[in-house]
Amino acid sequence: MHAKGRSFRLDLKWRAMLLTSLLLLALTSLIVWVSNHSLMSQFQQSRDEFYSNQSQEVSFNIQRSADVMRQMAGMIASSEDLGHALLNHNEAGVEAIIKALWPTLQLDVGIDDIVVYNRNLTPIVAMGRKLEFSSRVDSKEWIEGVLSNEKPSDRLLCVEACQQYVAVPILAQGVDAGVVMISRSLADITRYLQKSSGSEVALLVNSGKSSVEGRYLPRWGAYLAALTHESTVFPFIKKLSQQFDFSATQGKSLSYNDGGRKYEVASIALGTGSDDRSPSYFLLISDVTNQLKEIAKTTQAILTISLIGWAAAEILLYLILRYRMGRLREISRKLPLLAEREYNVMRRSIKARKSLFVDEIDALETTAVELEVKLESLESEVGKRGVQLEARVKELARERDFIRGLMNTAQVLVLTHRRDGRITLTNHLCQAITGLSDEALQQRTFQQLFSTDFFNADEFLSIGGQQESHFMAVDGIVRTIVWYHTPLRIDENCQELISVGVDITERKLAESRLAWLANRDPLTELYNRRFFEEALQRAVVTGAFGAVLYLDLDRFKDVNELSGHQTGDQLLRAVASTLSGLSHGSIVARLGGDEFAVLMEHTSTDTAVDLARKIVDHLDQQSVHIHGRTHRASASIGIAAYPDHGDRPDELMANADYAMYKAKADMAKRWHLLQPDQQDREELKQRVFWAERIRSALLYDQFELMLQPIFRLIDFNIQHYEALLRLRGDDGEYLSPGAFIPIAERNGQIAAIDRWVVAKGIELISKFTDGSISLAINLSGQSLQDKELVPFMESEFGKRGVEPRRLIVEVTETAAVTDFTSARGVLEDIRRLGCQVALDDFGVGFSSFYYLGQLPSDYIKIDGSFITTLPDSAENQLIVRAIADIAKGLGKKTVAEFVDKPSILPYLRKYNIDYVQGFYLGRPQPATEVGIG
Repeated sequence: MHAKGRSFRLDLKWRAMLLTSLLLLALTSLIVWVSNHSLMSQFQQSRDEFYSNQSQEVSFNIQRSADVMRQMAGMIASSEDLGHALLNHNEAGVEAIIKALWPTLQLDVGIDDIVVYNRNLTPIVAMGRKLEFSSRVDSKEWIEGVLSNEKPSDRLLCVEACQQYVAVPILAQGVDAGVVMISRSLADITRYLQKSSGSEVALLVNSGKSSVEGRYLPRWGAYLAALTHESTVFPFIKKLSQQFDFSATQGKSLSYNDGGRKYEVASIALGTGSDDRSPSYFLLISDVTNQLKEIAKTTQAILTISLIGWAAAEILLYLILRYRMGRLREISRKLPLLAEREYNVMRRSIKARKSLFVDEIDALETTAVELEVKLESLESEVGKRGVQLEARVKELARERDFIRGLMNTAQVLVLTHRRDGRITLTNHLCQAITGLSDEALQQRTFQQLFSTDFFNADEFLSIGGQQESHFMAVDGIVRTIVWYHTPLRIDENCQELISVGVDITERKLAESRLAWLANRDPLTELYNRRFFEEALQRAVVTGAFGAVLYLDLDRFKDVNELSGHQTGDQLLRAVASTLSGLSHGSIVARLGGDEFAVLMEHTSTDTAVDLARKIVDHLDQQSVHIHGRTHRASASIGIAAYPDHGDRPDELMANADYAMYKAKADMAKRWHLLQPDQQDREELKQRVFWAERIRSALLYDQFELMLQPIFRLIDFNIQHYEALLRLRGDDGEYLSPGAFIPIAERNGQIAAIDRWVVAKGIELISKFTDGSISLAINLSGQSLQDKELVPFMESEFGKRGVEPRRLIVEVTETAAVTDFTSARGVLEDIRRLGCQVALDDFGVGFSSFYYLGQLPSDYIKIDGSFITTLPDSAENQLIVRAIADIAKGLGKKTVAEFVDKPSILPYLRKYNIDYVQGFYLGRPQPATEVGIG
C-alpha cells in the first residue's frame, strides 16, 4: 500500500506539471503575438501623430510667415511720408522711400518682391523679380478688396514656385492713399520642415508643365518647385511616381522599398488661395528601416524570455510540489498529539517558518500551534482579569475626582435632588450664590430655593426638560436661571434629578437693551421714525383727535460744515432734551437728520400751539459753544391737527410738513398752524396728489430707470452708466424727479423709492451683456440712516447672482454730512459688502475737502456748476484742479458732470479727470437700448 500511495502521489505531481506546461506554452505564444501587434500599432500611431504634427507645423509656419509679412507691410503702410507722397502723386518720393527700405526687407525678412499701388490701383513702384501674381485675372480684384475693406489680406499662390503675398491698405489723412503688396517664397519653410521632421522634403506644384523640364513628373502632373538633397531625392521621387499614383500619398503614408530599405512617403496639402488651381503639397520621405528592425528584435527578445520563463516556471513548480507534500505528511502525523494534550511536543516539532506566500498548509500549521497556545493561556487569563479589575477600580476613582472637580470649577449651578425636592449634592457655585453650606443646602428643597413658582418633579423624572426661574441671590440681586433637568437612575426604587443651572441675567438685560434700541434713536435716545409711524397709525383712528408738531432745525447744515459733526450731534442732543422736558405725556421722536416730531393724543389745537410757543422760546435760549463759535438751536414748527387736517397718517404728516415750510417763511413766529382755508390751496393739493401718485407708482411699478453713459476720458470707453429715476405720466411722457422727489423726502416715501431703485438697478446689472459694465444709482440722505438697507442689498445681490463690485452707490455731499456719523457707518457697511461709493455734487459745501478724507468713497463727482462754465471761469478752473489733485492724492477717481460742449474736454484732460458725463457725450435712454440682454 505504501508503494501504491507513493505511485499515486508521483502521478498527481507529473499530471499537474503536464497541464501547466501546455497552458504556459499557449500563453507564451499569445504574449509574443500581442507584443508584436502592440509594437506595430504603436509604431503606426506614432507615425500618424508625426504626420499630423508636421501638417500643423506647416500650417503654423505659413500663418506665422504671413503674420510677419503683414507686420512688415503694415510698418511700410503706416509711414506718413509714404502716404503723403501717394496723395500728392509724388512717384519719385514713393520710389525713394521704398528703395531705402528694400535692402532691409531683402536681407532681414527675406522679401522677394514689393509693389506700391496708388489709390487707382496703378503700380507706382515695383522692386524684386517679376511678380507671377500680377498676371493673374483675380489679382486686381483682390487688391481692390483690400483697398475697399481697408483691411490687410494675404494669399498663397503656387505657379512655378510657391509664393506668399500680403497686401495692406495705406491710409493717410483719414483717406485711402493706396496699397502696398510684398511677397516671399516658401524656401525657409521647406528648410525648417526638413530640420524639424528629420525627413527629406519636396515641394510639389500641381499645375501646368514646369519651365524646369528636369523636375517635371508626368504621371503625377506636377513638378518639384523645391527639394532637399536633390541628387538623391529626385531619382527616388521619380521612380516612386512611375510606380504609384499621387493619391496613394494623400491622407495616409505610403510604404515603399528601395535598395533593401523601407521608406514612408506622405503628402501635406497647401492651400493656394486660388479657386482655379489644384492645391500644392509638401512631400515627406522618411526612412523607417531602423525602427522596423528594432520592432523585430524586440519581438524576438520577448519570445526568448517567454520560453525561459516557461522552463523556469516548470522547474519551480516541481520544487514547490515536492517540498509542500513533505510538510503536509509531517502535519498529518503530529495533529493527533493535540488530543493527548502534548502541547510541548507540538511546539517543539513544528517550527515557525517565514514565507513570502501563505497557503493552506501554512495556515494549518499555524492553526495547530495557535490552538496549543490558546489552551495553555486560558488558565493564566483568570489571573490577568483580577489585575485588570483592580486597575478599573482605580480608574473609576480618578473619574469620580475629575467629575467632582469639574462640578466645582464650572461656572454653572449643578445639584442633584430626589423626587420630593430634597437636595442631595451641590457644587461650590450653588453654595456661593446662596450663601449656604453644603450641609445647609441638603436641609432644603429645590422648590424652596430656586423654583418657588412651579416645579413638577414627576414630569422631569420621565423625560427631563428645561425651565426658567428667578431667585434672590445672597448679594440681593434677583437672578434669572435656566435649569436643565435630566433623570438620574440610582436603582430600581430610587430616582433622582441632576439639574444644571445657567445664569442668564446679563443676557436678559442685553435683550431688554436691544428691544429699547429697536424703538429708539441711539444719538438722542428719543423714539425713532419707525416707532413714531406705528404710534401715529394707532392714534389716527375714527373718533380720535390730537395734533402733530413737525420740527426742522434752521441752518443745521452750517453747524456740521463750520464746526464738525460732533458739534452737530451735541446740538441735536440738546434739542432732544428740551423736547423731552416740555412734552410730558406726548411721544417725541427724531425722524432723521435734523427733523423731529411730537405726537399729542387727545389734545386741542390751543394746547398744541402753546407747546410750540414754549419749544420756540426754550430753543432760543439753547446754544452750543465750541472753538470760539456759538450755535443756537432755532427750529421751524408745523402744526397739524387730526382729524381736521387729515384722517390718515400720511396725509396728516404731509400737512404738518407743509405747515413747517410755512413756518420757515415766517421767521418772526417760527411756528405755523394750518387754517381750514389754507388746505384748499393748490400747493397743498399738489402735495397730497403727489403722495398718492408716488404710492401708486410703487404699487404698480410705474417708475423707470433711464441710463446715461459715463465715459473714461482717456479713450472714451463706457465704463459704467448712471441710473436716473423717471416716472411715467398718464400721457406716456416721463416726469422729471424734481417734481416728486422733494415731496417724497418730506413725507418719508423716499426710503421706499430708494429700495425700488436698488432692486431695479441690481436687476439691470444682471441683464448686461457685457459683464464688466457697472451701474451707478442715487440714494437719498434718509436711506443713509436706514440700518436695514445693507441687508436688503445683500439679499438682492444673492437673488440676482450679481457681484456687488458692479454697483456704485451715489450720495450727495450735503446728504452725507447732514448726519455724518450715521451716513459714514452705512457707507462703510456698503463698501464692506463689496459695492463702490461715489460722492455726488461735490464742491458745493463749505467743508468739502475736510469730509473728502473722512467719508468712505471711491469716486468724486464734481458738481456740474463748476464744469459748465469751466472754459470761461478762472475760479472754477482753480477749484476743479484742486479737487482733482486732492482726489488723486487720496486714491479716488474723479467724474466731471454736465459736459455739454466740446470746449470743456481739453481742460478736463489737463487736470487728469478720469471720467466724463453729459449731454454732449450721451443722453439718458431706456435700458433696452444700452446693451441689456
